[in-house]
Amino acid sequence: MPSQHRSPRTIAAAVAAVLATAAVWPAPVQAATEQAAAAAADRVLRVYNNNIENLVVNNSDGSCTRISGPDHLTSMLVDDAGRTGTSGVKAPDILIVQQVRGTGQATAYADQLAAKFGLPAGTYGAIVVWDDPEPWGSTHRCDDQSLGDLKKKQTNGIIYNKQRLTLTNTSKYWSAGWLKPGTAYDNGAGCTLYKPPNNDDGSTNEWKWKRTSAIAARFTTKDTGTSVFVATMHLPQENRQNACSGDGEKGIGGTGIHIGADATTLMNSSTIRVVGIDANRTGIPASTLGGYGMTGYGTAATSGTSKIDYLFVRGTVQASPVGYTVAGTKSNHKALYGFITY
Repeated sequence: MPSQHRSPRTIAAAVAAVLATAAVWPAPVQAATEQAAAAAADRVLRVYNNNIENLVVNNSDGSCTRISGPDHLTSMLVDDAGRTGTSGVKAPDILIVQQVRGTGQATAYADQLAAKFGLPAGTYGAIVVWDDPEPWGSTHRCDDQSLGDLKKKQTNGIIYNKQRLTLTNTSKYWSAGWLKPGTAYDNGAGCTLYKPPNNDDGSTNEWKWKRTSAIAARFTTKDTGTSVFVATMHLPQENRQNACSGDGEKGIGGTGIHIGADATTLMNSSTIRVVGIDANRTGIPASTLGGYGMTGYGTAATSGTSKIDYLFVRGTVQASPVGYTVAGTKSNHKALYGFITY
């Protein structure tokens, strides 16, 4: 029976024949083939979640430090080995952010992201809950009032790469729940929606509730048409002690997390699902959104010694050598990331 193994000489001849055929391809055909191969090799959605704190860091001594958008991005974006600042860091596809000042800051940050990778302004789109939220609070724990003032307007957003993703729908907004100070918790019975008339008393914090408004969006990938759901949330500080998601509700698994009805419709029609949250609560299990097919990624502390930020994904997430948490992030919150193959 003849052997089924080819000799090196036979293999070399076959390779030469293929190369000779390729050499006569028209240049546009060959370029298109190479581009298609590159796209197939990079069917990865690079997703990050971070509370960027208006790009102002609170220091332990009561001072504050303003961080530029490019410096923050350099400190947060990683390569496949979880390292920042290397040539292997690729342009992200989705940034889920909390605590931006509004459309102006989100758009500037998105354009700074584009510039970092040599892409034109407008490459990244920015969606925010509130275009220009009213200011709230006083010093925001900054001894330089000018820096404290930069933290007075707070909303949440999603930044996405328009070269790779098409925006199809948005769902905004739905309110977080909270336990208004002075109210008995009673296993969630005292919880309300955190919005007027159940907002903070007094003019100083009258508009604080807007920082906890959530937003979701549905995209499709331009190369394969894969549907992608993304949501960003920021829950009140009160959620740390008493989980609240709405009127008399404790949230999914008693965490304070809930997803609005319209957002749930978008999520249920999406293949890949991503939710980024500053939950202001420790101990939320990775299985919390398992009912929606999502798993939590990242176990390290994200704020001081506490883990209060979470990234949940339905999809095939690449392994992370650093546990999905970027320790050097220039924010009071450490960024979480997940690279999703599709």
